[in-house]
Order: sequence, then structure tokens, then C-alpha cells
Amino acid sequence: MRIVSWNVNGIRAVLKKEFANSFEKLNADIMCFQETKAQCDQVAEAIGDIDGFHLMSHSAVKKGYSGTAILSRAKPLSVTYGLGIEEHDQEGRVIAAEYDAFILVTVYTPNSSNTLKRLPYRQEWDKAFLDYLRALEAKKPVLVCGDLNVAHKDIDLARPKQNYNKSAGYMQEEIDGIDNYIKAGYVDTFRALHPEDVKYSWWSYRAGARERNVGWRIDYFLASKNMSSMVEEADIHTDIHGSDHCPVSVKISI
Repeated sequence: MRIVSWNVNGIRAVLKKEFANSFEKLNADIMCFQETKAQCDQVAEAIGDIDGFHLMSHSAVKKGYSGTAILSRAKPLSVTYGLGIEEHDQEGRVIAAEYDAFILVTVYTPNSSNTLKRLPYRQEWDKAFLDYLRALEAKKPVLVCGDLNVAHKDIDLARPKQNYNKSAGYMQEEIDGIDNYIKAGYVDTFRALHPEDVKYSWWSYRAGARERNVGWRIDYFLASKNMSSMVEEADIHTDIHGSDHCPVSVKISI
């Protein structure tokens, strides 16, 4: 089973940018989207009926903001939306799809913002999200994918010294958040399989950052300890364009 995660920075926008070719090339059994920037009916209208796939989407109360979606060949046993905490469920950031062997969670983690005004909220989110994952793990192995809005180590961004404790996405508080996932037994699948590879999944639109490969790895697949042995491959598809993020993927055996 191949699972793909992609922050599309607007589902309606990316569908105008050779999405059909990218979708075919990625050959996903399940495709997760973050930052759809559309209401559920707009997501359904934009994607249309893709033969053999089931669509699930979760939109923010605020129109044109945030949002997540999943396209899946297999119909999940169950689907839940949000963390079940009103404070955290206004922005359509989480979908959990339960399958026979595991639970897939796609997440669009809140950005701390350029001014870092949302950093305290981001810390609250990280704690609540980890508690949510632990509750799911009591039922089945968990695979988490999405834009976590944090580079974990120096190897995960082009300019670590310039950004450490100065820029959203590389604040120590955010790093502590992902450290807590790892301490809880979650495995960063790409880094586990490619410990020395320098690959990024997001580039600023400014100053030709993507062309110069001045990027960040902030899109992940995290597998719970009892799920990690199922992961055979993990990749970052830097050749796929259409967003300021590129897709990331795993291949799992179940």
C-alpha cells in the first residue's frame, strides 16, 4: 500500500497545475491533503469523482483557510474529524481513517506565525495532539502524516543557524514538540530509512528558494512503534510541483 501526503496550499489551485499527471505518477492507494483552503463541498466539487476512490474532507469554520482531506481506494471502517476538543477543532486540521490493520491520521499542524504570536497555542496543540494519538494507539497501530510545521534537526533545513529560535518552524518549543512524539515511540519514517539524506519538502516562494534548494523538511510520516515495522519505503517527491510543498510518501506492508 502506498500512502502519499501533500500540503497543496489550496486544493483548487493545485488542481489547475498538472494535478492529474502528478496523481497518476504518485500512484497512491491513499492520498492525504493539507491546507485545502476550501469548504467540504468545494473540495468535493474541485476534485470531482475519481473512479475507485472515496473522499473525506474536513474544513475550517473560517472560509478559505486550513483544511484537510483524504482520498482512499479502500473505504475506511470509520472516519473521525478533529481531536474532539472544540478549541482545537475550528480549523479542520485532523482526519483519522481507520482501516483493518491501522489508523491513518492526517494533520495540518498550526503554524506559529511569522511573528510567533501563535507559538503558545502551538505548544498547547502539540500536547493535545499527542494525547489524541495515544488514545488511538490503544485501539490499533497509528500512522500520522502531514505538515507538522517544524524542522526537527539541523539536517532538516538549509539554514539552521540563521533560523534557530528566530523563525517559526525552528523554535526550540516546536522542536520539543516533535521530540515528545519521538519519546512516545513514534518513528520519523524518512529519517529512519535515510539517516543522512538531505531532502526538503517546503520552500519559500521568495527569492527563488526552490530553484536554489533553500528548503525545510516539515512534512512527515510518523509511525507508532507497533506500526514502524510495516514501513518498507519512505520518500520525498521533490520533482512534483504545484505547491510550495512537495508530496511525501511511504510504502507499507500489511
